[in-house]
Amino acid sequence: MRKKEDLPECPVATTINLIGSKWKLLILRELISGPKRFNVLKNSLEGISHKVLTESLRSMEHDGLIMRKIYETRPRSVEYSLTELGMKLQPLLSEMESWGNFYKTHLINPMLKPI
Repeated sequence: MRKKEDLPECPVATTINLIGSKWKLLILRELISGPKRFNVLKNSLEGISHKVLTESLRSMEHDGLIMRKIYETRPRSVEYSLTELGMKLQPLLSEMESWGNFYKTHLINPMLKPI
């Protein structure tokens, strides 16, 4: 896990620093529903490369957002899930989903008045 002094002073910047990439947000979205194996994640994230998924998962594990469980099977399989800290992001992701839906509706119906 990162040290507090290594993080930006601003809490919003800290959040962006930890989960601000497109792929990390989408990985979190997939893991909210429960643990997933590497290939299941890769198949659910259209366009992500093996390398980027691996790097993103390692980074999120290092930051304490996800955990990796290794099954000693042949071939060996790995499962990823959110930690308790990672689960705290669920309301944020739900709000992002709601806002995205609102935005799409607003684009479809430009007569909607701003809030």
